[in-house]
Amino acid sequence: MLFNYIVWDVDPVLIHIGDGGIRWYGLLWAIGLYICWAVNERMYKRENCPAEWADQLFFWMAAGVIIGARLGHCWFYEWHQYGEPWHLFGWEFTYRNPYIENPLRLLKIWEGGLSSHGGAIGLITAAVLLNKYKFSRYPQFGTSWLWILDRLCVGVCFTAMLIRLGNLFNSEIYGGPTDLPWGFIFVRDGQTVPCHPTQIYEMLYCFVALLVTWPMYWYTDARRREGLLLGVFLEIVFFTRFMLEFIKNDQETFEAGHLLNMGQLLSIPFILLGIYLIIRAYRRPLSPVVDKQPESLEEKYREPKNTKTKKK
Repeated sequence: MLFNYIVWDVDPVLIHIGDGGIRWYGLLWAIGLYICWAVNERMYKRENCPAEWADQLFFWMAAGVIIGARLGHCWFYEWHQYGEPWHLFGWEFTYRNPYIENPLRLLKIWEGGLSSHGGAIGLITAAVLLNKYKFSRYPQFGTSWLWILDRLCVGVCFTAMLIRLGNLFNSEIYGGPTDLPWGFIFVRDGQTVPCHPTQIYEMLYCFVALLVTWPMYWYTDARRREGLLLGVFLEIVFFTRFMLEFIKNDQETFEAGHLLNMGQLLSIPFILLGIYLIIRAYRRPLSPVVDKQPESLEEKYREPKNTKTKKK
C-alpha cells in the first residue's frame, strides 16, 4: 500500500491582501459560474435563441444561486439553542435564529455559510422570474422555467464540482473517521485522524451527473422532453447526497442525535420532484425541434452550380 492517509494542510487563501485576500473558494465559485454561462451560451446558439439570452441568464442565475444559497444556510442551518427555553401561547421554543434578530448579518457572506439546497431553490425561483419577464417575450421558442433549468443543470454540474473543490480547500464539510487509504487529515480544522473527504465524493457524483446529462442533451431527444434533464439531474445529485450524509459530520450541533440530518431532510423534496419530472416528461409529447442543423460536409464542399445559360 502506497499510503495510509493524506495530510491536508492547504492554505484556503490563494493571495493574501492585508487581513483578507482572494480565497480559493471564491475563485472557484466565479470560475464555475463562468463555465455554466459558456455551456448555456453554446446551447442557446444551437437552438437559435436570441443572442442576449445567455447574458440575461448569467445575471439572473448568479443572483438567484448566491442569494438562495446564503438565505438557505442562514435559515436551515443557523439555529442555536437557548440557554433557557421560553414559552409562547403554550408552545415551547428551544432554538433561535440569530439572523431573525439581526437581519444585517445576512450580508456578511465573508463569514461563510452557503447552502446547496438554498442555491437550488434560488435557481428555480430565478428561472421562473427570468422566463416570465424576459424569455416569454419570444413565444415562438416555447420556453418555460423547466426549459431553462433543463439546459442550466448541465452547466451547473461544472459549477457544483468546483464549489465542492472549494470546500476541500476550506477544509470543511467532511466526513467521519475512516481507515481507508484516501482518508484526509484536515490539519487546519484541528483534525488528527483521517476522515472521509466527502467533498471529493460530492465532486464525483456531480461529475457522474455531467456524464449523464451532457450526452442526453447533445445526442438524444431528451432536451425535447420538458423537465427530463432536470429530473435526472435531481435524482443523481440529491439521492446521492442523501446517502452520503450518513458518513458526513453534522454541520450544526442541533442535528446531533437526529435520525436524519438537515441535508437529508432538504434532499427529500428534490428527490420526489425529480421522480415526478421524469414521469411527467415521458407522458407528454415531444416539443418541436428548433435546432440549427449544421450543414453536411457534402454540402459544405460541393462545387457551386453554374446557373448561367450558354449562348447558342
